[in-house]
Formats: sequence, C-alpha cells, structure tokens
Amino acid sequence: MTDDKPFSPACERNRDPILAVLREHFAEARHVLEVGSGTGQHAVHFAAAMPWLAWQCSDRAEHLPGIRTWLDEAALANTPPPLQLDVDQWSSLPRSGEPATLPGPATLEAIARRDPFDAVFSANTLHIMGWPQVRAFFAGVGVLLPRGGTLAVYGPFNYGGDYTSDSNREFDRWLRARDPASGIRDFEAVDALARDAGLALQADIAMPANNRCVVWRTLR
Repeated sequence: MTDDKPFSPACERNRDPILAVLREHFAEARHVLEVGSGTGQHAVHFAAAMPWLAWQCSDRAEHLPGIRTWLDEAALANTPPPLQLDVDQWSSLPRSGEPATLPGPATLEAIARRDPFDAVFSANTLHIMGWPQVRAFFAGVGVLLPRGGTLAVYGPFNYGGDYTSDSNREFDRWLRARDPASGIRDFEAVDALARDAGLALQADIAMPANNRCVVWRTLR
C-alpha cells in the first residue's frame, strides 16, 4: 500500500469469484451503488468487466483520495467520482420507500432522483461496522432500491450461531480485540434485517476462503 494508491491483496484474490456472481445477478442492473468501496480496486475491476453498469463508489471521507486514484488511473466511462457516505447517516431512516427521503450527501439524493439505483454492492463491510450501522445499512438499502432491485453482500458469516471454520473464529477474535463493536455477523440475524427492509433472499453462494456472497431482491 502507498499513500496515493492503496492496495488490498484480498481484493485481488476475491475479485474474480465475486465478479462471477455479479455477472449473473447484476445482468439486468444499470446503476450500482457500492457502499464501502475501500481501495477502489473492486470498482475498477467490476466496472471494466460489466460496461453496461454505471458503478458509483462511496465510502467515508478518509478513503476517497485512494478510490479517486484507482478511478482516475482506470479512466473508465462508467465510474463517476466517488461519494462521501457513512451509513450512520441512515440510522434514523423512516421506511417511506421513496429514494428522495434517503438521508445522505446531497449528491446521492440528486443522483438517485435523476437516475435511480437498481443495485447495491458491499464487500467486507458488515463485520467492520457496529451492529447499529449494519441495521442502518439494510434500512437505507430498503429505501434506496426500487421494487426488483438487487443487493449483493460479500464477506464471512456465521450460521446457526457458529463459525464455519477455525480461520473465521480466529478472524472474529482479532476483529473484536481491535474493536469490540465489530465481528462476524450471524447470517440469520442479517437476513432478518433484510426481510424487515423488504428484501427477499435470492442466493447464498459459497466463496473461497470461507466467505459468502449473499444476494437479496426488493419485493416492495
């Protein structure tokens, strides 16, 4: 990693397995919001491989310079400048179903009015957020996406309250030692948040290194 161009080895390893899932489930999508774009590596890889999509990056302010570096270097026509977005802005969100009511940057509201998002993607974020932010994320997605919109989330999950591997157990221990609010989420609890937001489970796909790619679709 350098100050001007961050680099994640994990992104390089997981980008093609994720892309295989997105090619199928985002085949009908045209405007994607990525929440928590991190380095920006996923964005340029996916946008180059799926040129029919406009891929909108977003993240907290401290990550935007690195994302811009990746986007500027790739110079793709379907990657607009990244937006500053923190899901804490969605914490008191009413479930109105109207994109115009979504709290967040004025630019996000303007973009959603002009060209509504029909898909949302997020990778390796739910275990970094605190649980209130995970709840806010799903509530925000439920408002942002229209009926038939798609949400895809990549990362590790627990099932039935237990870890799927010893490596995930150790990873969760490391996460909680670093930040007690973080940790690998229980799939059942996350799926319940999705259902509350009007999303129905479409696929739960095993990925390399004990990760999953979970896809939901909006029903209302």
